[in-house]
Amino acid sequence: MATVLESLAVPRSASAPSPAALSPVASASSLAPIAGHRRSARFPQASGLRIRPVSVARSLRSPSQRPRRAPAVVCEAQDTAVEVAAVTDATWQSLVLESEFPVLVEFWAPWCGPCRMIHPVIDELAKQYAGKLKCYKVNTDESPSIATQYGIRSIPTVMIFKTGEKKDAVIGAVPKSTLTTSIEKFM
Repeated sequence: MATVLESLAVPRSASAPSPAALSPVASASSLAPIAGHRRSARFPQASGLRIRPVSVARSLRSPSQRPRRAPAVVCEAQDTAVEVAAVTDATWQSLVLESEFPVLVEFWAPWCGPCRMIHPVIDELAKQYAGKLKCYKVNTDESPSIATQYGIRSIPTVMIFKTGEKKDAVIGAVPKSTLTTSIEKFM
């Protein structure tokens, strides 16, 4: 707290303030800066839980004069990203039931919080088993007939199909290890 108060500069005048200056209604002339006494407040910069004082030389530079930093984090996985495709009533037969590979299908809805939690896990599994397992997702709001056909009563539900038959189902937002165990049974 002392650091903040030390760096706060307040303009002062030689005489005591007039009653007009203490009035709650300020006039335009009372808001004008006092000639030669204009100062700005410099507060310390917070970086996480540490506070460091502002350097005068750094704070007076224009944004174009400040040295640019390179990004600290570079995502190298962008080229290897595997998009989990959506399945609809029209594509269900060809993509899931007639697939030559085992198929993992996630039943989800956009309003479902646990479904959003499991999406990254399904994406990781799609990358991990690329070429061995097909991963798809079914929006139960857009394709309710598929959800009804397989008795989906709660979401997220992850089902594994092999040679067109339902082999296993996992209900709820579960850890990756649970889904991996289930997948490995049918590989």
